[in-house]
Amino acid sequence: MIRTSHRYFQTQVRRAVAIAAFYNTDIGKMEYGTAALTRFKVYEDYLDSKVTPMDLFYLKSREFARKLVEHGHKGMVLSREEFEEKKAAAQAAEAAESSVFYSRSRRVTLASAGKELKDNFLKALAEREEANRSGKMTSVIFIRDHNTLGQEVSGYIDYAHRLKTQDFEPYFNGKKRLMPGRSDLCYCNWKTQVSMSTSSPNFEVIYDDPNGLLFKNKRDKKILNVDPLRTRAHFHHQSFPGQILHCSSD
Repeated sequence: MIRTSHRYFQTQVRRAVAIAAFYNTDIGKMEYGTAALTRFKVYEDYLDSKVTPMDLFYLKSREFARKLVEHGHKGMVLSREEFEEKKAAAQAAEAAESSVFYSRSRRVTLASAGKELKDNFLKALAEREEANRSGKMTSVIFIRDHNTLGQEVSGYIDYAHRLKTQDFEPYFNGKKRLMPGRSDLCYCNWKTQVSMSTSSPNFEVIYDDPNGLLFKNKRDKKILNVDPLRTRAHFHHQSFPGQILHCSSD
């Protein structure tokens, strides 16, 4: 390792500053957007992008040129910590965008495809199946009905999450009824007085708000109010009693 005295270093920096200040160009004053930082492999590459051929000609040292840039003598510059933080955030954003694009562009197999649906509720689910499977939409379904024991139950279901974790062919074929369960967003058995709430990958359950039960979309942070007077549409399932309310946040 080559050791340089502190006084010698200060002298060289003062000389370098004087020279670089005279030959400072627009590129030295330019700052990059967060997304552009991903093109730099390391922090030194980022500093080098602000060093001009003229700087190197007069300074005779790339290391000195980098020091000038890092200390702000060539204009606004990120610290090493800021660079690493912003680059990591940009890479994460690019990865998320790529994942969403892939999810939305790939072919989705629909459980409702090719089926003649006469039930309004199932038609509503079929209309939104592709959007929920591909990530273009997230929907919440409200159901109030009687289970196989004759007990009245109600609950809210994250449709997109259920589509990923359950086979919907039996529902669209009419062989099985869609019912709320204890693992859904909200569940209540009016007979046994058992009630539960569980946030899903798409929604956060807010149950202590003055406006009543709310769901917060984890992607766009929008609040979904499930009050029947505030939602977009109402559907009545004709196969069994109870109102089916479909709310969507897209």
